[in-house]
Amino acid sequence: VQLQASGGGLVQAGGSLRLSCAASGSIFGINSMAWYRQAPGKQREWVATVTNSGSSIYADSVKGRFTISRDSPKNTVYLQMSSLKPEDTAVYYCAVASSTGNYWGQGTQVTVSS
Repeated sequence: VQLQASGGGLVQAGGSLRLSCAASGSIFGINSMAWYRQAPGKQREWVATVTNSGSSIYADSVKGRFTISRDSPKNTVYLQMSSLKPEDTAVYYCAVASSTGNYWGQGTQVTVSS
């Protein structure tokens, strides 16, 4: 199973980015897909989750600015990030919880300049 994340980059404060993460391989029964992030010198933190029913939940720090969505037939999860702040700078990781196991992507760097 591979999770390929993309879409990171350098953006000015107030800007937007859209992250994508596609799961491939022998993965079945995806229950939820999520995004986490890890800033330099900090622990990895949860950002948002979307369930197989389409429900989404967010960390307070990103609520109202980020939107998580999924394309179930493509086993792909997205994170639309708007009104970005310098404190959003981190490596963003996607994660999948499924009946065949839990998996992590390799991470994509997001840098927000002030």
